[in-house]
Amino acid sequence: MPTDQIPRILIIDDELFICQNCIRILSKLICEAEYALTGLDGLKMMDENPFDVVVTDLKMGALGGMEVLRRIKEAHPETMVIVMTGYASISSAVEVMKMGALDYLPKPFTPQELRAIVLQALEQRALRVQNRDLIYRHRPLKSFSHQLIGNSPKIKQVIAMVQKVAPTDSTVLIYGETGTGKELIARAVYANSTRKDGPFFAVDCGTLSSNLLENELFGHAKGAFTGAHRDKDGIFKLAHGGTVFIDEISDINLEVQSKLLRFLETREFLPLGSTQTRKVDVRLIFATNKNLQELVTEGLFREDFYYRIFVYPIMMPPLREREVDILPIAYHFLKQFSVNMGKTITEFDHDAARRLTEYDWPGNVRQLRNVIERAVIYCEKDKITSKELPLLGIIRDFDMVMDGLPSTSEELKRLKKEIRHRAVDKIEKSFVLNALEKNNWNVTRAARKVGMQRTNFQGLMKKHGITLPRRRELE
Repeated sequence: MPTDQIPRILIIDDELFICQNCIRILSKLICEAEYALTGLDGLKMMDENPFDVVVTDLKMGALGGMEVLRRIKEAHPETMVIVMTGYASISSAVEVMKMGALDYLPKPFTPQELRAIVLQALEQRALRVQNRDLIYRHRPLKSFSHQLIGNSPKIKQVIAMVQKVAPTDSTVLIYGETGTGKELIARAVYANSTRKDGPFFAVDCGTLSSNLLENELFGHAKGAFTGAHRDKDGIFKLAHGGTVFIDEISDINLEVQSKLLRFLETREFLPLGSTQTRKVDVRLIFATNKNLQELVTEGLFREDFYYRIFVYPIMMPPLREREVDILPIAYHFLKQFSVNMGKTITEFDHDAARRLTEYDWPGNVRQLRNVIERAVIYCEKDKITSKELPLLGIIRDFDMVMDGLPSTSEELKRLKKEIRHRAVDKIEKSFVLNALEKNNWNVTRAARKVGMQRTNFQGLMKKHGITLPRRRELE
């Protein structure tokens, strides 16, 4: 179903009141909601016109929720199924999740709980459809250095701006957080310009001292300083007829800013120790991850230089603001690293894709690239799973704790303690549930198997709110 169509929700329950109440609750959402009073009627409606999300009762007449779930996942694998029941237990929850249900909704539930779980299901379905489309898309990819990947409105705006400015010789200033791909934009401008057959140089001001930077850009004459045994051409001379990309422009001192300002105005420069002015034809593209206006106010950046480079600003959005681009970029890196390492990995499974899109990516595209490279190294099959992305789950849990950085040592201690508690609680709960499930929910046997006293094991169960299912539900 195209993503721009109104989503369709189906409620299946043998109680008319519950169906009508669910329809009323979902009317607050932008969706089409219908209901069926039997599992068989629900399946017929699915065959006639499939729904995006099905919310089905577990205990019904001739055709129960388990069978409805099984048939839907078999015939319509992209439909998200939520199982609701008044007979909530650990065993039934585990069973429906194993059969492919998205989640488990115990009765009674609030309107907010129903709407929240349906919205989650719609998001997961959209992710699954996107993942499927990317798996089977076999379009030839251009070189990474010359391609901006994504279909989000923000990246489309960036691409449109690149297309407009590339054919000109105007100076470009690229704003963006570290790792967003500012050099990628610069190379895209260069590759689509009239200078594409000329040289391209990239200079990172953050890695060079002021003296080294000046020497790299302008060059020097023989004898200009101790060790200058011969003339050296700078990047500006070598880039004649081409483009120079100067990254992290905010890191250069006021003296070098002054010399760059003069170069921008005249395209002339004087190599260190030389008395002969050189003139070149070079286009300049600048980039920064800082607010230059604030630096101007603080006296750390020349105001005249700022206005001279602020000709055509392009803002590269962080990856967290263009979530729909995460998977296309991840698939690009997956193909790239699979080929480089001689592997035949073709896709991410659903859990891996979900984990990638749910993460905030503070390191942006650069961090995503490193994560995919590591996953490809670890992967021994033809599909990336969540097992190859273990760090993302841990980091995401830590990020949820941190609304802001601690400002005092006491806040730091409190935050560290909270992070430890959250991590331990998550591991403990999974540990207990896994032990119970493997031992048919027998507490004594589960405790003995994991090497704990029964009372201590029961203490962990109580701590995490884990109760045993009724015996008849295990049979």
